[in-house]
Amino acid sequence: MKISLEVKTAILVILGIIFFIFGYNYLKGKNLLEIDNTYYTSFDFNGLKPSAPVTVKGNAIGKVTEINYDFATGETRVAFTVNPKLKFSKLSVVRLYQEGLMGGNALAIIPAETGELAQPGDFITSDVEKSLVESLSSNFSGLSTDLDSTLKSADSLLISLNTIIRDESDKGLKNVIAELNETLKAYKGLSYNISSLVKKNDEKLAAILTNFEKTSENLSGITADLDKADLNKTIAKLDGALNDVNNIMTGIQNGDGSIGKLLKDDKLYNNLEGASKQMEELLQDMKLNPKRYVHFSLFGKKAKQYDAEGNEIKDKK
Repeated sequence: MKISLEVKTAILVILGIIFFIFGYNYLKGKNLLEIDNTYYTSFDFNGLKPSAPVTVKGNAIGKVTEINYDFATGETRVAFTVNPKLKFSKLSVVRLYQEGLMGGNALAIIPAETGELAQPGDFITSDVEKSLVESLSSNFSGLSTDLDSTLKSADSLLISLNTIIRDESDKGLKNVIAELNETLKAYKGLSYNISSLVKKNDEKLAAILTNFEKTSENLSGITADLDKADLNKTIAKLDGALNDVNNIMTGIQNGDGSIGKLLKDDKLYNNLEGASKQMEELLQDMKLNPKRYVHFSLFGKKAKQYDAEGNEIKDKK
């Protein structure tokens, strides 16, 4: 079946009219595809636009659909739609508020905890929230006073800074800057001297670093050798040797062994002391009377004899 050009044209016109109606109502806040519950409220002035959002606790749940001026009462009558899932009391309040400092106005439903549920077409009481701009305007006088005080403080600060800058004394800012400049110049000269010194002793510094590197390698080798050596066994042997020495010293202290008896036995000490004294007397006597102990004769003369007291014993014929 072939459709004529006239039929196609009629279909396009009808579709255009439908889209126009749908778009026009959408711009006015009506969505023909959605079925929402409509409620009404009123304000002393108009602060809304069609399609302004309707929120509950900051969540968008509807929009403003109609705004009309009631000539009988002098109020602005507003119709708004709400998602049918939202159930709220008829005693709730519809509040006009400003979305932001630069944003437009919107409606917020403040649900009441008591009362019967609102039905589509019901009139809901309204109020107006004090906007941020009004709050700033009401506090502008105080803000102006504070700003005036701040400007006076800034002016005093600038005067003080100007006084400090113009101060020609030793404590003045100009003198401080001049001294800082001299210090920087001295530091610059010192850095040049250090750089020149480093350049002149470059080879020596390289040799020092090389020696330090070799020393580090030697220390590393020593550390490796010590690591290879069984230090635990060496320490254990040293500890055993110290224990043996400690046992020997303990035995000496207790009088065990020859050295212990020598140190602890008074009798042995006295005997040694007497023997030493007798030896000393013998040596002294040998020095004074050598003939008593050594006799030499070419002709076979008999040696003289002496008694215990050192007196010569004469032969009895």
